[in-house]
Amino acid sequence: MFEQMKAKQVAIVTGGSRGIGRAIAVALGREGFDVVVNYARSAQSAEEVKAEIEKSGSRAHIVQADISVRQDRDRLVDETIKTFGQIDLLVNNAGVAPDVRADVLEATEESFDRLININLKGPYFLTQRVARHMAERRQGKIINITSISAYTAHTHRGDYGVSKAGLAMMTQVFAARMAEFGVHVYEIRPGVIQTDMTGPVKEKYDDLIFNKDLTPIKRWGQPDDVARAVLAIAKDYFPFSTGEVFNVDGGFAMRRL
Repeated sequence: MFEQMKAKQVAIVTGGSRGIGRAIAVALGREGFDVVVNYARSAQSAEEVKAEIEKSGSRAHIVQADISVRQDRDRLVDETIKTFGQIDLLVNNAGVAPDVRADVLEATEESFDRLININLKGPYFLTQRVARHMAERRQGKIINITSISAYTAHTHRGDYGVSKAGLAMMTQVFAARMAEFGVHVYEIRPGVIQTDMTGPVKEKYDDLIFNKDLTPIKRWGQPDDVARAVLAIAKDYFPFSTGEVFNVDGGFAMRRL
């Protein structure tokens, strides 16, 4: 195992092998965090992220775990503590979109269960486990990566929106509970970010962004935009805030006439 270094902080990034998670994991490594890169299926991508983090002088450890499975969540936490001795930051980033964007009048129970288990139940109980560890140490931060879908109705992926809305409330619940232990909880709410998940609908969002005035800032969001928000929280720039929502959405959240 790695030799303990008290000055180092340790972060878990779920879904850290691709897209937004990859950008977050690499950015934290560059800022001096030791990072546990969690992945479900992309082993090669996780190895690439590990290599990038180690190039920056930080340490990285890979843990394959499906966060919808209790035993996998426990293993993720246990391996992190065994390897690094502590957890200072949890970034709940792992999430999936529906396999089929079905109308809410036709969507299946199987799709709903899959999204709730991965996007909400998994992060909820992973956070519970990590929060207990942080409460004992009386320090730590938890960041939930949600989506503008937490409050924007989309009738062809209702299950996704419901899962993200639940994650938003989860932020509030844990923020209220953990404040007495000096543990702060935050929500980062990305807008339209250019990743593998949005690849199939690129033409649609190109039109909305560049021709239909979807956002005041007329460009695609990038994974690094979200990573920068995570860094601001991780570096303790908001010590008197908890339960706060940070929109990284090009201005989508603004009401405009």
